[in-house]
Amino acid sequence: MAGRWIEQWEPEDEKFWRGTGEKTARRNLWFSVLSEHVGFSIWSLWSVMVLFMGPEYGIDPAGKFFLISTATLVGAVVRVPYTFAVALFGGRNWTVFSALSLLVPTGFAFAVMEPGTSYTTFVAVAALTGIGGGNFASSMTNINAFFPLRKKGWALGLNAGGGNIGVPVIQLVGLLVIGTAGAAHPRIILGVYLPFIVVAAVCAWFRMDNLRPVQNDTGAALQAVRERHTWIMAVLYIGTFGSFIGYSFAFGLVLQTQFGRTPLQAASLTFIGPLLGSLIRPMGGWLADRYGGARITLWNFAGMAAATGVVVYAAGTESLAVFLVGFIALFVLSGLGNGSTFKMIPGIFHAQGIAKGLRGEEAAAYGRRLSGASMGLIGAVGALGGLAINLAFRQSFQTSGSGTAAFWSFLVFYAVCFALTWSVYLRRPAAVSAKPQLSYAEV
Repeated sequence: MAGRWIEQWEPEDEKFWRGTGEKTARRNLWFSVLSEHVGFSIWSLWSVMVLFMGPEYGIDPAGKFFLISTATLVGAVVRVPYTFAVALFGGRNWTVFSALSLLVPTGFAFAVMEPGTSYTTFVAVAALTGIGGGNFASSMTNINAFFPLRKKGWALGLNAGGGNIGVPVIQLVGLLVIGTAGAAHPRIILGVYLPFIVVAAVCAWFRMDNLRPVQNDTGAALQAVRERHTWIMAVLYIGTFGSFIGYSFAFGLVLQTQFGRTPLQAASLTFIGPLLGSLIRPMGGWLADRYGGARITLWNFAGMAAATGVVVYAAGTESLAVFLVGFIALFVLSGLGNGSTFKMIPGIFHAQGIAKGLRGEEAAAYGRRLSGASMGLIGAVGALGGLAINLAFRQSFQTSGSGTAAFWSFLVFYAVCFALTWSVYLRRPAAVSAKPQLSYAEV
């Protein structure tokens, strides 16, 4: 695709940014959000489809969790090549292609979604929907290159939040279908999304741009793989985004399995947590811009551990009201942490560039280059955290009929993330040498 290419891009230059940069960046941001939004909806499709799968489908709760886990796994894996795709093909070009590719899993799901279809076929189609998860990696890598460091927390938070909100939107569509047409008509949801996918692709074709300075910079990904901060942030992102996507996919099934809710009752509650978590993600980025991403992330993990404790208590006392309060708090905090952790990434690599002796635009370009490359890898590992959550629920329900054991393991992991954030990014290093020490508290 020939497309529209911008040959020079220097967002840290105030004159350039005020003149043409900001307007162009914002335009690309809005249409990137639209495409990523649809991608998240298709990725989370099976969290809704399983609510339509009554006894006539012959699939038990563990089998339904496995369908969701399959989509999660594929979505995590494809994030790695999707990150490289922006440098190879251009952000606009890849956005168009990745949006149109969503027609494949949606069309197949439309064809097979009925009783009598084999479980193997459902697993294969669930795997296809995983490609929707890759849109996040390419979208974040692309938008990261458009904005200056001081605006990245807000821009990345808005881009990701607008994408994340695709999860509760498709759950709301599912609720509307169940409440009006009944649980026997899941194809209505798929019929709604097929034209929506085409609209997203057409908008990206006419309104987005490719950045020439980003093209053919695949070497940045190899350098990002060797950076220890890439993997440290990946662990933290498991705690935030892994929680968000894992809970989003599993929430309805947990309500049905542990609290005996009907499909309509579960669907009427399932969307609330993902919606709030998506809406607050830009706020996490804004708070990180203002107070430092590491500080916000640290106390966010403390809050997530406390909310998990509430959920464990509610599960033990079989209190649905308390359970919902704790679980929705987990969604809100995971969304807030998603914004703050992704703000940390460009700040860390920008600070690293300064430590290497770079200044001004050179340091900013170094930070953009490595942070853009690392975001896809971090996003992929974070999405694998969602898989781990779904598998933990599956095992917990298989062995005990309850999700309590899974929640205990999540609480321990949040404590580990709290300690890791403090020790790497906030603890003041001892003055053991004359070499300058970097503080990442402000990133």
